[in-house]
Amino acid sequence: MKLQYSSILLIAGILMALLSCTKPNKEYATTIIFGGNIYTADSLQPKVEAVGIKGNSIIFTGNLEAAEAYKNTETQLINLKGKTMTPGFIEGHGHFMGMGYNELNLNLISTTSYQALIDAVSERVKSAKPGEWILGRGWHQSKWDSLPEEIVKGFQTHHRLSEVSPNNPVYLRHASGHAGFANAKAMELAGLKVLAKEGIQTTFNADGGEVIIDEFGRPTGIFNERAQTLITKRIPEKTLETDIKAFELATASCLKNGITSFHDAGIPKETIALYEKMKSEGKMNTRIYAMLTGWDKNLLEEWYAKGPLIDPDHLFTVRSVKLNCDGALGSRGAWLLQPYTDRPNHFGHETLPMDFVQETALNGLNNGFQVCAHAIGDRANREILDRYEYALQQHPEAAKNHRFRIEHAQHLDPEDIPRFSELNVIPAMQAIHMSSDRPWAIDRLGEQRIKDGAYMWQALLQSGVPIVNGTDVPVEPINPIASFYASVTRKTLKGTPETGYEPDQKMTRQQALKSYTIYAAYGAFEESIKGSISVGKLADFTIFDQDIMTVAESDILNTKVAMTIFNGKTVFNAATK
Repeated sequence: MKLQYSSILLIAGILMALLSCTKPNKEYATTIIFGGNIYTADSLQPKVEAVGIKGNSIIFTGNLEAAEAYKNTETQLINLKGKTMTPGFIEGHGHFMGMGYNELNLNLISTTSYQALIDAVSERVKSAKPGEWILGRGWHQSKWDSLPEEIVKGFQTHHRLSEVSPNNPVYLRHASGHAGFANAKAMELAGLKVLAKEGIQTTFNADGGEVIIDEFGRPTGIFNERAQTLITKRIPEKTLETDIKAFELATASCLKNGITSFHDAGIPKETIALYEKMKSEGKMNTRIYAMLTGWDKNLLEEWYAKGPLIDPDHLFTVRSVKLNCDGALGSRGAWLLQPYTDRPNHFGHETLPMDFVQETALNGLNNGFQVCAHAIGDRANREILDRYEYALQQHPEAAKNHRFRIEHAQHLDPEDIPRFSELNVIPAMQAIHMSSDRPWAIDRLGEQRIKDGAYMWQALLQSGVPIVNGTDVPVEPINPIASFYASVTRKTLKGTPETGYEPDQKMTRQQALKSYTIYAAYGAFEESIKGSISVGKLADFTIFDQDIMTVAESDILNTKVAMTIFNGKTVFNAATK
């Protein structure tokens, strides 16, 4: 079954090609799109001159002359005027509501220093009521231009933050989401003593995480992995009103960036209810493929009992489970086989018991749910592959088309790379992480581990598995152009180094396009309805202002989304904004 995914795509492509060759039986297109570069992500017909759609479905792909047969007096014509159209881009791993709330709260993703973080909080304090929580996300100490003088285990301390926010509890999530930064007020509300130098506790109940403390045993304000719950359980619950606003902001951001589908990596019961409400009200303008929050056992049991929700309207589907099995490299939470190069004797964190991973894999196969396990470190990846392998051996029939995934799969032991293909496990890898993290990741892992097993895109593709691309928004901005650029150059967004990091692992442009379209659709069991511009599939398209497949490498990042078409309708047009 090594190349199962490619066989499925080939059969689907042949069927679509046969359909496209049939003559129209008094069937007319409501819209015909032509006049530009149209890349289909369909291996049998990679590029066409025109596309005809009727309602929300594609009824024709081919040359412009043949498209004339599908035109009548009511057909709308869209002339691309030299622009480039692809299948609608699919965000293969992100956090939809997190993206929306990042717009409502402090968005710290562009901060380049601790001072910039302090300034952002200080400004928000001016408009906040005393006692009101100030929340934000996006800071990353390894991406700052410089670190403050006072550092503990590679992180800043809370003192300056607390000085500018004495009357407001503040909690700022790390860009990765795997750590957080609290001020004194927030820690006091959590019952932590932060001022005394003597006679205070020096250890904290933080199983699966870490409270970083200074030389006197005082919390520094940094809470790693599951230790974050010491603070987050004190934060007031969100309201339906703010949820709706965050949903609307997230939808708008998707469409502006050409994202027509979104793999939502871990949602709770409340978010499921919100999405159902948005769909019933006709506000679901991005297709959401949702993963259940895997640490909520009651939620999982409920869904195991009723089975997957596969939406006939293809707007909101629930058929997978998300497991968080280790932390992030930036916060030194990724679970490694060998210690961190820049923190000896520290191996990261196992944030979910591996017995539960095995149990969930078995339950997934028994009940028709895909399992998607977060793993960044090489040990986490190995441990999950081991559990997947055991479960698949127990259920050989259910294993034939399981499409289990590992989310991120960033750092692999070389011995584990071929196991993805052997087990038909899909790596969902966000190329932009390489661009953002590689300059400092070498400090965490050392040169040898980086070269042998970090961001191994081409090695995995050549082994016979597809890669699902994305951004992990709000860890990174949702802009797919940045991730596409990283995929094909392996450079930072500043264009360094000149040859790219480990250039033999670059994707080709065709591979990168497919990782955002047909491979991502395959990763959600949806390659028969979307992911390529093929007859019978949904009319979701992304239109760029220049040709991302041929433009000079140095110009890729200058590309803008000109238009987004979703369900056959134009939902974003840069020309009218």
